[in-house]
Amino acid sequence: MSEYILEMNQITKEFSGVKALDDVNLKVKRGEIMAICGENGAGKSTLMNVLSGVYPYGEYTGDIVYNGEICRFRNIKDSEAKGIVIIHQELALSPYLSVAENVFLGNERATKGVIDWTETRAEAQKLLSRVGLEGENVNVPVNTLGVGKQQLIEIAKALGKKCELLILDEPTAALNDRESAQLLELMLQLKQEGITCIIISHKLNEISYVADSITIIRDGHTIETLEKGKDDFSEERIIKGMVGRELTNRYPKREGIQIGDTIFELRNWNVYHPDDSERHALKNINLQVKAGEVVGLAGLMGAGRTELAMSVFGRSWGQKISGEVLINGKSVNLASVQNAIDNHLAYVSEDRKTYGLVLIDSVKFNMTLSALKGFFSKKGVVDENLESVRAEEYRKKINVKTNSVEQAVGSLSGGNQQKVVLAKWMLTEPDVLILDEPTRGIDVGAKYEIYCVINELAKAGKAVIVISSEMPEIIGTCDRTYVINEGEIAGELSGSDITQEAIMACIMAHNRKEEVEA
Repeated sequence: MSEYILEMNQITKEFSGVKALDDVNLKVKRGEIMAICGENGAGKSTLMNVLSGVYPYGEYTGDIVYNGEICRFRNIKDSEAKGIVIIHQELALSPYLSVAENVFLGNERATKGVIDWTETRAEAQKLLSRVGLEGENVNVPVNTLGVGKQQLIEIAKALGKKCELLILDEPTAALNDRESAQLLELMLQLKQEGITCIIISHKLNEISYVADSITIIRDGHTIETLEKGKDDFSEERIIKGMVGRELTNRYPKREGIQIGDTIFELRNWNVYHPDDSERHALKNINLQVKAGEVVGLAGLMGAGRTELAMSVFGRSWGQKISGEVLINGKSVNLASVQNAIDNHLAYVSEDRKTYGLVLIDSVKFNMTLSALKGFFSKKGVVDENLESVRAEEYRKKINVKTNSVEQAVGSLSGGNQQKVVLAKWMLTEPDVLILDEPTRGIDVGAKYEIYCVINELAKAGKAVIVISSEMPEIIGTCDRTYVINEGEIAGELSGSDITQEAIMACIMAHNRKEEVEA
C-alpha cells in the first residue's frame, strides 16, 4: 500500500478564462494532518472543491489519485462514497432539525425508506461521544447550540459517513480560543484513530501546532511543502511562502495622526435581550472615541460586544433600549439603520455574507448600496455612471482583486469580499466606523491591507471602533481599549498597558466582582 492516501496531479481549473488553479500538485501521506496555506484567492478552497466533487470531473484537468485509484467524481456523493468528506467554512446544518437528524442528514438510518429513530439517536450519541460531546441531548434543535458545538456536530456527521480523509475549511474561524483548542485536540485524536486530515486555516499558530506538513499555494500554483521536524515551521517562514516576501511587521505603524475632539460618545446605554424583556443584556455602557483614534472592544465570546454595536446601529438588536448617543457633541436619534447612516455612523458586521453583502450582485452594486440615497441618486434616479466611477476608484484604492466592478461579489475570495464591505461603508463618508471582526477568515496579507485602511481612516480624522476576538489584533491596532464582560464595561486600557494579560485580568476581576454581588 502506498504511503500516500491522496495525490492530485497537474490540477488546472478555470473560471471565465481565468486560471484559479494552474498545474497544482499535492501529495498527502496516510494518517497525517496536512495544512494548506495561502492568501485569499490563492486557490485553496477551489482545490478542495475539485477533490470533493463540488467541481465535477470535466470542469478541470488533471488527475485525482485516491488509495492508488484514479478517481473521477461527478458530485459530493461520489467522493463521500470513497470516504472523502469536506466540512466547509459555512456549516451545512439544518438549524431547525434536531442534533440527531443533522448527524445523519443525507445518510439516514432507514429500512425500505422508513427511518429507525431509535437507532438514529443511539448512533448519533456514539458519534457525539467520539468528538467530545458525551451526554449532549440529541433531540434539541441544532440552532440552540453554540457555534463550537455545531462545528463538532459537523465532524460527527462526517465520521458517520465512514470518513477516511477529512477536509476542514477554516474550522476555527468563528470559534473562541477554548473551542479552537478543543477542535485541534480532536484532530490529533482522529489522527491517532487513523483518519487523515487536510486543514485550511489562516491561523498560523494553530497550523504550526497541529500539522505534520504544510503545502503553500500562491496565485493558483503550489509553491512548496514544509515538513515538521525537517523544515522551518515558524509563522514568519509560512508567511514568506504565502506572500512571497518577508512580512516583518504585521501591524503597520500609524504616523502623523492627530487625536482630536470626541466624535462619538455613549452615555448610560442599557439594552434588554430581544427574546426576554427581563434579561438585562447591556448595563450602563459609557464610552467615547475621539477623532483619529482607534478604540478596541475586547472580551470573550458572548461578552456583548456585537450586541452593543448592533444595538447602537439603528437599534438592530435588543429591546427597551435607553441611554444617549452623541456624535460630534450632538445627541442623535438612531432609531433605524437609515437614521444611523444619515448621522454618519457605519457598521461593518462580523458576518459579511449574511449582513454585509448581496452575494449574487456585482461589486459595484454592493459598494454603492448604502450610499445610493445620499450620493448616487437624484429624485429617485440612480446615476449609474457615477456609481461605476466611484466603485472603480475604491477598487483601486483598497486593492480589491477582481476582473471588474461588474463581477459578482460572491465569486471573490473572503478577503476581497471584506474589502468590498469596507468600501460600501467608506462611500457613505461616515464620521464613526464600527468594525466587527474586520479580518475574520482572511489571510495575513489581506489583514495587513485592512489594517492600512483602518490607519487611513484614522488619519482622515474618523473615529474607529474595532471589535476583535484576536487579542494580538486589538493590541496591534488600537490606541485605547474597553474590556467588556457579561454586558458591562470591565475596564479601560491605553497604549502600552493594552496586553493580553491586562485584558484577562480585567475580565477575571469583573467576574469576581459579579460573584461577590451575587
